[in-house]
Amino acid sequence: MGAGTCQGRGGMGEAPIELRATYLSTEEADHLMSHLVGATPWRTSSLTMYGRMIAMPRLIAWYADAPYTFSGSTQPPNAWTPKLAALRERLAADTGAPYNSVLLNLYRDGQDSISWHSDDEAELGPAPTIASVSLGATRDFVMRRKDDHTLKETLTLTHGRLVVMREDSQSAWQHAVPKRTRVTEPRINLTFRWFEPRPEHP
Repeated sequence: MGAGTCQGRGGMGEAPIELRATYLSTEEADHLMSHLVGATPWRTSSLTMYGRMIAMPRLIAWYADAPYTFSGSTQPPNAWTPKLAALRERLAADTGAPYNSVLLNLYRDGQDSISWHSDDEAELGPAPTIASVSLGATRDFVMRRKDDHTLKETLTLTHGRLVVMREDSQSAWQHAVPKRTRVTEPRINLTFRWFEPRPEHP
């Protein structure tokens, strides 16, 4: 995978977002998508919402240097693969931020989704840099201000696109990937973060 640099903000008003529509070439994105669909140990998981456990409407896989707990669910890590490790190093160089984990989400079709949330767990720090790479079907990525839900923006996530969230993107904003019944093809999202393991996960 060749080198690249993040380009400036775009399309998100005040949100501290950087976009690059062709971070991965079509050939690179096709190859990575095909590899991940077949080689990833996808699994279902549950999370705590409103005091009860519900199944996530998507499949996930967690690669990291240590386990990670969010929404009441502890994710045991898979060992880094050469392709994911190479992409991590490329992103670190291009975004100027280190990453010790990547969460893979497989949206099997438009019925799979992720609801409004922020990546604001204490382990991520007060202003994390989060790099998100999209593969496969085009999906909407929506953001809204926590203090004013009428301030909302929508990005179109296409095959090979990179979104980098910085600064107060988690403390002041929420994001979601809503259901889209017209979408029939799968999408994979790779979300790279740096987190500090909890004491029970040295």
